[in-house]
Amino acid sequence: MNALALNVTIPEHLRWTDVRRDEEFTLQTLTVRLLPDGTPAAKAYGRPTAGGRGAYVSFPVPDRPELTELVEAAAARAAQLWGAAVRP
Repeated sequence: MNALALNVTIPEHLRWTDVRRDEEFTLQTLTVRLLPDGTPAAKAYGRPTAGGRGAYVSFPVPDRPELTELVEAAAARAAQLWGAAVRP
């Protein structure tokens, strides 16, 4: 089985910036995946802060309590949705 995923918009007050190849990105969404072993995993995605048509690039999620809570809430909601979807 492949991992199941849910995309979550990061609230404005929790967004952050990070740099890749000398370009700053604003992180706007999380992809929370439920791995086959039942553990959640998350990556943050963003666009160049300066704007333009830059790539949508992934970054690790920083170890901040408020982001951990967001990931855990998304994983719990995803588990509810996925559990309801597979019931006969």
